[in-house]
Amino acid sequence: MRLISALCALLSATAVSSALAADAAVTGTIVLGQVAPFSGRSVKLAEEFNLGARTYFQALNERGGINGHRVEIRTRDDRYEPAETARLAKELIEQEGVFALFGTVGTGTTQAAVPVATAAGVPLFAPSTGAQTVRTPFNRQVFHVRAGYIEEADYIVEQLAVSSLRQIAVLHQNDAYGKAGLEAVSKAQEKRGLKIAAVADVARDATDMTEAAKKLMAASPQAVVMVASYTSSAALVKAMKRLGYAGQFVATSYVGGKSLADELGSDGTGIWISEVVPFPWSEGTALQREYNQALQRAGVPHRSFGSMEGYLAAKVFAEGLRRAGRDPTRARFITALESMQGWDAGGYRISYSPTDHGGTHRVEMTMIGPGGKFLH
Repeated sequence: MRLISALCALLSATAVSSALAADAAVTGTIVLGQVAPFSGRSVKLAEEFNLGARTYFQALNERGGINGHRVEIRTRDDRYEPAETARLAKELIEQEGVFALFGTVGTGTTQAAVPVATAAGVPLFAPSTGAQTVRTPFNRQVFHVRAGYIEEADYIVEQLAVSSLRQIAVLHQNDAYGKAGLEAVSKAQEKRGLKIAAVADVARDATDMTEAAKKLMAASPQAVVMVASYTSSAALVKAMKRLGYAGQFVATSYVGGKSLADELGSDGTGIWISEVVPFPWSEGTALQREYNQALQRAGVPHRSFGSMEGYLAAKVFAEGLRRAGRDPTRARFITALESMQGWDAGGYRISYSPTDHGGTHRVEMTMIGPGGKFLH
């Protein structure tokens, strides 16, 4: 078994090395491929990320691009189905010749894209997931611009503990994302000598939360952490409030804060959401001011955490491309990114190295206020 595993690893490494060795320099437009759920219940997550990235690249192209290269994003809709992600990623690489895969959305879907990118020697940049399974073992093709779920869960549990809320229940959707989040919260609790009071799992995008609400209520939790889509999270909040629950609800960043706030209306007031990108409605840093000005110039009427993530991802990608020089190859791009240690994106630092592509560990808490406005 060990011999087979070692042989597979050697063959995989050889395939990547061969792909990188055959990597030709780009002489025109840099084309990125984004495979994400552009339809279905998770569509807002994909659309917001794409909007932020396109807004950045539009402004970049209007200034002449990077080293004379324009950047273009081509999209494919995987409907949040991993098998489709793998098929479409392969299609973009083989038929469209994309320079990199960019902004996959979801855990299971990103897991499906990683081996495709690895085999082709194509970078997979800024996947919108914090799952540890796409961070370890280390993969030189994959670069992150958001903190992982382990860091996010640890921050959530710490903030709850500071508020004397230690009796925690968890709702998670029964897929790779939900399981990764549950594991992260469990580890954060165990780190503090605590256990999760109750767990309820639901199908992705489920809206009937009757049984889940009863199960969680039975444990009398002081707080409920939701590792689920905004539709399921909103349904749980409403169901538990109908049963008289008055404790604290907390959602992870992947819920899509604006989508959750829109779905809940007045029921959303007071819900905490951990976030892994700068607060979009503030102009306290150069990055926040730049983002807001870019959206205004592009005629985009609203801000969101999702579009901020896409904007930040595009900006970091552009810096890597700038460092790769006038004749960028994928190999040069990867090496260039690995030189970005403590790079300042405008009040938000990104760090990569030859052995660490985590990017950042930053997590902060926000809250939905009256009228669906976010408080920071």
